[in-house]
Amino acid sequence: MTKFPELLVSPHWLADNLNHPQLVIVDCRFALTNPDLGQQQYQQSHIPGAFYLDLNHDLSNTVHTHGGRHPLPDPADFAQTLARIGITDQKTFVVAYDDSRFAFAARLWWLLCYFGHPQIALLDGGWSQWQARYPVTNELPNTQMGRFDYQLHPEKIVDRMAVISCKDQPSVALIDSRDRPRYWGEYEPIDPIAGHIPGAINFPWKETTDETGFVRLDQQRQRWQSLKNTEKIMVYCGSGVTACVNLWSLEIAGISQGKLYVGGWSDWCSYQNSPES
Repeated sequence: MTKFPELLVSPHWLADNLNHPQLVIVDCRFALTNPDLGQQQYQQSHIPGAFYLDLNHDLSNTVHTHGGRHPLPDPADFAQTLARIGITDQKTFVVAYDDSRFAFAARLWWLLCYFGHPQIALLDGGWSQWQARYPVTNELPNTQMGRFDYQLHPEKIVDRMAVISCKDQPSVALIDSRDRPRYWGEYEPIDPIAGHIPGAINFPWKETTDETGFVRLDQQRQRWQSLKNTEKIMVYCGSGVTACVNLWSLEIAGISQGKLYVGGWSDWCSYQNSPES
């Protein structure tokens, strides 16, 4: 395929390549406290040619007692969703954006990597920086059906039992990606129990970008310096969404051994009567 940037694109680059035939743009805006907001915002205005994927409906599966608030989507359904918006595996280059400092766009980035299609980058600065400089539209894009044959990479995930079995080993780092007050258990706005998994260290996901949503690559490389030689890195958040921002940041820093604990704290809490909860 055509040589595209890896992991990150600028608004300027996207504006110059907006009509590239191998490019698909995905709007991932979402609000946990108002699940319909992202779709409404997309319908009002979006980057020309962008499609919308919803965290709950497209990037997650049905919630059960265990497994967390945002289980991974069914593989066949997700592959069909990608094909429906014109994505063909190993061919299409995807640019994902949101207005939440990568919180939801990074979930799509991680999912595509997990499904064997790492040809995806995030939009530096996101929606706010794009719409401040370039045209927007409320027109829905024309759809050309793609074909997405996936190859799952189970080595990119860990479950609760894997976390329990190796989290205390000296060669393993367990990273909690939530804000510091949630990590310390000072408050918990969503899940039934406050606190963190014993042994976890805190790297808040918002440290990936500045307040305007831009990334400083040198800062991200420095941020993970202490974990550069760690054999296994397991990353979690509340439900496997914002942890993907940290996993993306690790990739930016050249550290590829990060694994996602998909269920995260919400899954851990669901076993609150177990000795490890």
